[in-house]
Amino acid sequence: MGKIKQGILGGLSGKVGNVIGAKWKGIDYLRIKPSSVANPRTPGQVEQRTKFSTVLSFLQPMTDFLKTGFKLYSSGMTQFNAAMSYNLNNAVTGTSPNFEVNYAAALVSRGNLTGAVNANAASTIAEQLDIAWLDNSNSGSAMANDKSLIVVLNTSRNEAIFTTSGPLRSAATATLPVPAEYSAENVEVFLGFISEDGTKVANSLYLGSVTIA
Repeated sequence: MGKIKQGILGGLSGKVGNVIGAKWKGIDYLRIKPSSVANPRTPGQVEQRTKFSTVLSFLQPMTDFLKTGFKLYSSGMTQFNAAMSYNLNNAVTGTSPNFEVNYAAALVSRGNLTGAVNANAASTIAEQLDIAWLDNSNSGSAMANDKSLIVVLNTSRNEAIFTTSGPLRSAATATLPVPAEYSAENVEVFLGFISEDGTKVANSLYLGSVTIA
């Protein structure tokens, strides 16, 4: 039997009819128990599930990174779910069932800190990826001591190398070691920044696909 706490406007605990009440992270919420349907795999449902799977495959390798990258957008949800929501709505391209992530529109970090400009990535030495950007310290909210946020995504292996405390913005360059087995494979590279005190995060910038030397 369901109970209504704190009067009629309070949180509902338990089940009343097809309404289920519960609490998550201190938030009272209600959900409707889904009705049984004859065909739970309608074209619309299949399309949405396919989109979801596409974004899930993109983000899963960097789950721990997203705890920093989307830390400012986790009110009422996890950082991973916030990243899923943004990229589902903004970074999926193609038609069912051939959906893809549009990396140029995707974000792996999100916020209003001034982001990277004139950035690029290259690999000319084995087991190494080099990233460079313009030091735009003091432009907008950018500060010299902002730390770089870097993700190197290897989609063929479903793996990601990342740092949430990379070289400072003023350094204008970063070098990341990559596994020897990545040689001749393509990786997708993203660059963002986080303020020294961790209270501000910049939208990530996609630097393109790089073939590892």
